[in-house]
Amino acid sequence: MSSRGPPSLPLLLALLLLLLQEANEQAVTPPLRPDASAVRLGDSHRPLRRSKRRWVVTTLELEEEDPGPFPKCVGELFNNMSDNTSLIYLISGPGVDEYPEIGLFSIEDHQNGKIYVHRPVDRETTPSFTVRFDVVNRLTGEIMDNSLIFNIRIVDVNDHAPQFAAKEFNVSVRASHEAGQPIFQMSAVDLDQENTPNSRVLYSLVSQTPSLKEGGFKIDRDSGEIRLSGCSAYETAPRFTLLIRARDCGDPPLSATATVYVHVLEGNHHRPTFTQDNYQLQVPEGRVRPDVLRLSVRDSDSAFTSAWRAKFNISDGNQEGHFDILTDPETNEGILNVIKALDYEARPAWSLVIAVDNEEPLSPCAGHALQKPGRAAASATVSLQVTDANDPPVFHPASFVVTEAEGARPGTPLGRFNATDPDRSGGQIRYKLVHDPASWVAVDERSGAVVTRQQTDRESPHVNNSFYVIIAHAVDDGHPPQTGTGTLMLFLSDINDNAPTLHPRSQYLEVCESSGPEPLLIEAEDRDLEPYSDPFTFELDTTQGDAGDMWKLGENRGRSAELLMLRSLPPGDYSVPLVIGDRQGLSQKQRVHVRVCSCPGGSTCAAEPSAAGLELPVLLFAVFTALAAALLFLLYCACVSAAKRHRRPDLREEGQQTLIRYNDESRADEAQIGSEVRDQMPALQIDTAEEGAKLGAKVSWGTMVPRRAPEVRAGGMAEALHQKLCGLDVLADDPGSLPHIYTEEGAWDQAETLSSLSFSEHSLPSDLMLWLGAKA
Repeated sequence: MSSRGPPSLPLLLALLLLLLQEANEQAVTPPLRPDASAVRLGDSHRPLRRSKRRWVVTTLELEEEDPGPFPKCVGELFNNMSDNTSLIYLISGPGVDEYPEIGLFSIEDHQNGKIYVHRPVDRETTPSFTVRFDVVNRLTGEIMDNSLIFNIRIVDVNDHAPQFAAKEFNVSVRASHEAGQPIFQMSAVDLDQENTPNSRVLYSLVSQTPSLKEGGFKIDRDSGEIRLSGCSAYETAPRFTLLIRARDCGDPPLSATATVYVHVLEGNHHRPTFTQDNYQLQVPEGRVRPDVLRLSVRDSDSAFTSAWRAKFNISDGNQEGHFDILTDPETNEGILNVIKALDYEARPAWSLVIAVDNEEPLSPCAGHALQKPGRAAASATVSLQVTDANDPPVFHPASFVVTEAEGARPGTPLGRFNATDPDRSGGQIRYKLVHDPASWVAVDERSGAVVTRQQTDRESPHVNNSFYVIIAHAVDDGHPPQTGTGTLMLFLSDINDNAPTLHPRSQYLEVCESSGPEPLLIEAEDRDLEPYSDPFTFELDTTQGDAGDMWKLGENRGRSAELLMLRSLPPGDYSVPLVIGDRQGLSQKQRVHVRVCSCPGGSTCAAEPSAAGLELPVLLFAVFTALAAALLFLLYCACVSAAKRHRRPDLREEGQQTLIRYNDESRADEAQIGSEVRDQMPALQIDTAEEGAKLGAKVSWGTMVPRRAPEVRAGGMAEALHQKLCGLDVLADDPGSLPHIYTEEGAWDQAETLSSLSFSEHSLPSDLMLWLGAKA
C-alpha cells in the first residue's frame, strides 16, 4: 500500500483542476436546450462551450421509426460569434439536400440553430447522417466561421423479427446416426443493429412429432444445431416433424418459426449369414478360372439397399493372391474366382476363410440407444483340391543369347535349348523350330541342339540391331500334349564382308558445261559397322580409258569426295571409273555416270531434243488406233452374230454360181415332186435357188454342164449336204424357215438319167452315206 501512495496525489490534483475548469465554463455559457422528447442526451452528451472554439461539437441521436408528430426538434446548435454579430445558420448534406434522403432535416429559421426532422427514419436503410452547418453574416453574406460537421445517429429499435431462409426444411438421417452428433444446422437472420440484443437470436425446439419417451431431437439455443439425442429407429418412426423457433433479445422480443421434416433412412439392423459353413470343390491346375464357386448368404434387411448388399473378403489362405471374390449385384452371392493359375506340384490343397459383411456398418437400435457391434462378421471355410493336369514343358532359361560372327558356315553349333517336364522327370520332350525367318538354323528334335544350315549374314533384313531371333517349341508326350516356348537371341558380330558402294543419288550426276571447275559430290555407303566402314578412300581407276585426262578427285570428306573436270567437256554422257575402299582396305570398282549438258537457265540442264517430244502424239495416235480397231472388231462380231442367228446355211462353194439338179429317168408327177421335195430335201433346192438368185447367178432346172470335174462336184455335193443337215436343227427352231414348194409354169423338160453323171464311185468319201442318215 505504501508503494502506491505517492503516485495517487498528482492524479487527484489533476482531476480537481479539470472539474474546476468545467464548472467555470458552465457558469459562463448556457447549455444547448434540445427537445427532451426528441433527443436523448445524457450529461456526458451536453454541449459545452469552450473559450478556444466557437462551435459546440456534439453527436445527435434520433430514434428510428419515431411516430412524431412532425416536424420535430432534435436539437440546437449555436456559435459564440452571435454575441456580437447578426448571423444566419445554414444546413446542408445527406438528409437535407443530398441522397439518400432529401428534406429529412431542416432548420426552423435562419436566426437560430434548431434542427428538425420531418418524417420517420429507418435505421436499417440509413444508420446515420453526416450534416454540415455554416454560419453567415446576415448583412454581408460572408461566412463567419469554419463549417461544422456533425453526426446524426439513428438509434435502433427492435422492429425486425429473425428470419429463416425457408419456412420448411427436409433432412435425411440414417438410423445408424450416432446420438449427440448434429444432423442439421438452423440459421436465422435479424436485420436489427448488429451486436445488440435486438439482433441476437436464440433457438428452441417448440415441438416434436411423434414424441418419444426416450430419445428424440434437441437444438443448441445459440448455434441452432439440431442433434439426435437417442436412436432414430426406422421401425419406430420413419419421419419426424420438428417445429423450431428463433427469438431475438429485444424489448419486446420478436420471433419466427420454421418446420423441419426429418426422414429416417433404414439402417443395417441385421448381419448377413452364410447358408452353409463349409464348402468343398476341385479346381484343375494351370488355368485361370472365373466363377469356381458361389457362396449364398441370408440378410433380413430390405433388399437392394446398402444394408442388404453383401461385401465378401478372403480373410485367410490367400497370401499368394491366387483368388479373389466378388459380389453378384442381383443375387447377393459371393463369386469365388481363380485369378492366378494353381500348381498341383507346388501345392495340391488350399483352405480359404471367407468373411461377409454389409456395405453399411451394422447399427442395431435397442431401447432407442445405439449399441456397438459385439460379434465378428460371419465366415465360411472353402476346402479346395487342385487336380493334376499335364503342364507344358519349361525352358531353362526361357530366353538366352548366343554370340557368333556373321558368315558362320553350315554346321556351326549355336547352343542348345533345355526344357524339362514339370509333371515327371522322365517325360519325353520333342523340340520343334517355329521361328527361323531366314531358314539359317536347324534344331535337333531330341537334344534341342541348334546348328546353322546356311551361312549367316548380319546385313540380312531379318536381323534387327545385330540380333536374329530363333524360337523353338518343346512338346511333351502327355494327354493332351502341351507346348512350351523358348527363345534364342543370336547376336551376329560384324565382319568386313561388304565393300563400299556408291550411294544411289551419286550414281547418276548432271553438270552444266559452263559450270567450270565446280566440283560434283560423290557419296558412298557401307552396310558394315565400325571399324569396317568409313572413312572411305576414293581413287580414279586409271586402268580403264582416259578418265585421268578429263577428271580428278578433290577433297575426301570421309563418306564422300569431290569430282572435278580437268577441262571443259562437250555435252554428252561420260562414265567415270572409281575404286572405293573402306577403312580396312576392302574395295570394289564403281562407275559414276556424268551427263554434261547445256544449261540455258544457268544451273539446270535443258531437256534433250529427242524422240521424247514425239512420245505423247505417238502414244495418242496409238491409243486412238487401238480404239478404232476395237470398235471395228466389235461391229464385225455383232454383224456375224446377227447373220448366224437369221441366215440359213450357204450350200454353194466359192466360184460355183449354178444349181445342180438331180432327176429320175422318168417324168415325175406333181404330187410326187411335192412329196419328195417335202419329205426328203425341200430346203436344198429352195435355199440354193434363193441364194443363187440373190447373188445374180443363172439358175436352171435343165441339163447343166458342170464347170468342174465330177469328182470335185461330188465332194462339193457331199459337203453341201453335210452343211445342210447340220443346219436343220437350227432351222427347225425358226418358224420362219418352213419349206415352200416352187413349181414352174409350163411343161417339164425331159430329165436326164442319173447315169449321165459321170464320176467314179471310188472318188466319193467313204462316210458320205453316214452323213445322209436314214431315209424318211
